[in-house]
Amino acid sequence: MSYEYAILVKNKTRLEVLIERFNTKAQAEFYIERSGGNFKEYEIEHDRFQESLSFIQRKLSKVIKNKIVDRSFLPSFLFNETHLLIVVGQDGLVANTAKYVNGIPMIAVNPDTDRYDGLLLPFQPNNFINAVEKVIKNDFKAREVRMAEANLSDGQRLLAFNDLFIGASSHVSARYKITYRDVTENHSSSGIIVSTQAGSTGWLSSIFNMTFGMQQFIQKSDSKKKIAKLKEHQLMFVIREPFESKKTQAGLTAGIVTEQNKLIIESFMPTNGVIFSDGVETDFLSFNSGAIATIGVAKETARLVV
Repeated sequence: MSYEYAILVKNKTRLEVLIERFNTKAQAEFYIERSGGNFKEYEIEHDRFQESLSFIQRKLSKVIKNKIVDRSFLPSFLFNETHLLIVVGQDGLVANTAKYVNGIPMIAVNPDTDRYDGLLLPFQPNNFINAVEKVIKNDFKAREVRMAEANLSDGQRLLAFNDLFIGASSHVSARYKITYRDVTENHSSSGIIVSTQAGSTGWLSSIFNMTFGMQQFIQKSDSKKKIAKLKEHQLMFVIREPFESKKTQAGLTAGIVTEQNKLIIESFMPTNGVIFSDGVETDFLSFNSGAIATIGVAKETARLVV
């Protein structure tokens, strides 16, 4: 494999987003400080990221040509096997990138270990270049992550590295019919989360935290962190806040999706029904009345260089 150049995928910092919103840095500072926030924290975070990104570019330029692609361009950017891919940012950026790169190995770099957990970021600016050289030589190890997929009855499809959300785009109840293991129910809920193994430490873990936190009112609680124990080829679905009424049920609240046992959901929402993945609400499938979604394990995998 001969690599043409490296692609550095990054996201805008919170400071950059604020400046876009308020037109100038001074106006952004005025808004944050007036609201009681600490604008200096935004500046420190931004400067740290820019320093790391600049350092990474300097190191990378000695090995291979490179260009930067902002996360917002991922849905339309055409990746191919001649691209050496480096993701610089938070864990979520790895998830956002994976579904667009067709299994190209990803070198994920944590630019700020003081702020980012780095569960999906095994490298830092001071050691990532070793991984780059190994990928160029095709002498590297990678973690394979199976993704989730949502297939609509009209042929549209969406992949997810961490999780899928199926529900309403606004703060109203999602209405749908759900079928799992030959059991069918009509639901009114806050939507459905479908998590991969990789995503079990993310959004899904917050649901576990809430559930176990509430157990203190009915039984003795355990302070240890709770996460789902999923295998590579398994997904877990959880119904958020199911409401039981004369017309809706709450028997199906969670389950394991496999290649053999898929989840079928028919939308009863006349408007505002959506399916999005990995927390990116702007890249979604409309899921309104009459649409049927089949949720399962995708054939595609993400490859994280380790």
